[in-house]
Amino acid sequence: MTVTSTRAPLWRDPQFVRLACARVVSVLGNGFARVALAFAVLALPGSGAGRLSLVVACQALPQLVFILAGGVIADRMSRSGLMVLADVLGAGAYAGLAAMVLTGHAPLVAMCLLAVAAGTATALFAPAMDGLVPLIVPADRLQRANGLLRMGTNSSLLLGLALSGVTVALVGAGWALAINAASFVVSAALIAPLRVTARPRKRASGWADLREGWQEFASRQWLWVVVTQYAVVVAALNANVGVLGPLTAEQHLGGARAWSVIVGAQAVGTIAGAGLAARVRVKRPILVGVLCTFPAALPIALLSAQAPVWLIAAAMFGAGVASDVFGVLWATTIQREIPERALSRVSSYDWFGSLAFAPLGLLVAGPVAAAVGTGPALAGCAALIVLATTAALLSPQVRTLRTPS
Repeated sequence: MTVTSTRAPLWRDPQFVRLACARVVSVLGNGFARVALAFAVLALPGSGAGRLSLVVACQALPQLVFILAGGVIADRMSRSGLMVLADVLGAGAYAGLAAMVLTGHAPLVAMCLLAVAAGTATALFAPAMDGLVPLIVPADRLQRANGLLRMGTNSSLLLGLALSGVTVALVGAGWALAINAASFVVSAALIAPLRVTARPRKRASGWADLREGWQEFASRQWLWVVVTQYAVVVAALNANVGVLGPLTAEQHLGGARAWSVIVGAQAVGTIAGAGLAARVRVKRPILVGVLCTFPAALPIALLSAQAPVWLIAAAMFGAGVASDVFGVLWATTIQREIPERALSRVSSYDWFGSLAFAPLGLLVAGPVAAAVGTGPALAGCAALIVLATTAALLSPQVRTLRTPS
């Protein structure tokens, strides 16, 4: 692993700067929404856990259901144009939610429909974003660009999460949702002027495009092996972060304050990891990326053993660093290895596969913890991560795929 140098700073490229600023602003708003939406629903008259679960599920489900369609659309039209449309849809959805919360008139059906719209916007935006970066950044600078983008968005998300609680407390959840809606508008305004090379219009059907994307995805062993690995890893991580970790913190570590320290350490680690990944060059990026998955198991194992908070936080920091090194190497390798014409579709298969078991991880974590205890359940999650990652290393392509000279 060696440190790379670049010809000229990417921040001098106006196209890249616009894209980076758009992502920072949008993710900052999403940081507000993560906290504000839950408190907004719970603050409404007659609301409870059931209503909150339904609204959140209506937001999450379209992200999985429509992600493949988002990839097909992004490969058939202007990716920057699709991102603008997705931002406009997201802005409208969150503006509607904010208005209902601020007026106190929030029918459940209307909230669910707007949550579906917000989730659909994410499903359209993500594959287009993955496919746009190689169109505005030279191939030899993709890794640095991906690292800088992730460093900016991770920092922005951390700031958004930190400010959201204060904003909700001072002015209410409705205004926090309105801030998120405004962030989508700013993002759309920054992305709209981007100029990329025109791409030929396709005459094939959407189903044919979807099959072609699958062929590109399935023909690369390293790609589908790691996506299968991460289907298991993401499910285990979701179970930890969403259910088992907070339960352990509440029962044994001192409650929400201890858990916020642990999660905060991971967030800081992701910023450091993205900065590191932007500057290093590795000969076998997929092998290094898969090896960077192993540290994710350590903090979960320490939670299982009820280790001191400082030790768990240190392990979470290390896991955060490793996770973003993986993320940058993974995104850069896909952008280099997949033909540009199919990049967004392959990205959508990546998203779909990696998130396929994520809801299941949340669904079974609680019952498993009730049956065997949180400690054994956490140990099982750590074991799943280790086993899935070890299995991925059995793939010859995972071990041997090299970065182009």
